[in-house]
Amino acid sequence: MPWTLDRPVNHELIVKKSRFLACVQPVENRVEALRVVAALRAAHPDAAHVCWALLAGGDSAAVDDGEPGGTAGRPMLHVLRQQDLDGVLATVVRYFGGVKLGAGGLVRAYTDAVAQALLQADKVPITRWARLACALPYALEGAVRRALDAAAVRKLSVHHTETVLVHFEVAAEAAALLHEQLDDIGHGQLRWVTADDPAGPGR
Repeated sequence: MPWTLDRPVNHELIVKKSRFLACVQPVENRVEALRVVAALRAAHPDAAHVCWALLAGGDSAAVDDGEPGGTAGRPMLHVLRQQDLDGVLATVVRYFGGVKLGAGGLVRAYTDAVAQALLQADKVPITRWARLACALPYALEGAVRRALDAAAVRKLSVHHTETVLVHFEVAAEAAALLHEQLDDIGHGQLRWVTADDPAGPGR
């Protein structure tokens, strides 16, 4: 099961006078990650490097930002993958302390900075959502709404036309059971439609 984080967590590591300011945080996508990195650069104009690694929906990235190739971004990304994380950004702002660490020292420092931040983080399971939609007679709307409430669906939208068109998302592992429950409620009068059409068929 993939996991994400419930909130950002920061950790500071000092290695031979260099400061490594690490942060791990949940993000939705690469666009959000780039905004976070840009904000860090603006907040730390005197930093030597702002390195980062991203796992988000398979959209991975590893950026060394001027450190020797493979000594920052990739080790940070490796730590995220070891934790089975997704939708997580790791950033490390480095203030150079005047002592070169060498390639091995850099890998250890960036790895440790992210790993120590993750030790303080609370992981939460990622819920995968299935999009469903159905059309039903007005007489069934109340019963269907009660079933959807009990199933804790999200993004519920209802369109009243010649029939009632209901669009919603449900946790993927509960989708098959809810599908069956609504079929039972419908007694053949409930019709499943494509979830990609916000107004249902023929609209």
